[in-house]
Amino acid sequence: MTIFLIVLAIMLLLVGVAGTIFPVIPALPLMLGGAWLLAYAQNYTVMASGSLIVLGLIAAFGFAMDFVAGLLGAKYTGASKQALWGSLIGGLVGIFMGLFGMIFAPLIGAMIGEFMAKQDLLRASKVGIGTFVGIIVGTVAKIGAALAMILVILSQYGVYWFQAA
Repeated sequence: MTIFLIVLAIMLLLVGVAGTIFPVIPALPLMLGGAWLLAYAQNYTVMASGSLIVLGLIAAFGFAMDFVAGLLGAKYTGASKQALWGSLIGGLVGIFMGLFGMIFAPLIGAMIGEFMAKQDLLRASKVGIGTFVGIIVGTVAKIGAALAMILVILSQYGVYWFQAA
């Protein structure tokens, strides 16, 4: 049973790592679940609850940044409420449109919302670019959080193996 749990945990971690590239996969929650399962399978001897709390905080930060970064990018450019709603609606619609939709639907939604509010194509384009930059920043934060999580897990095993030797 322990081997099965460890293999399942490693699979969750790998799928989570893949999820940093494919936005449809909830990368950080899967990685946190894999880390918890790995700790549980080994009776918390390698990774204790403190490590899991750190991993949870990293995952929460990365997940939040990935989720709201597009909105923050739009807000930074002075977007109207309609543009922010357009970005949010575009993001939700984009989930069902694959990778292209996940990247460009929030941008298009923000542009449409801003154009509807201000009737200014140049301003709408600026808001769209701000949304896109925000999405890129969110993706970088998610990748950084995933990398930090992997490094925490590997360091826990490194310390454990060094002490056992």
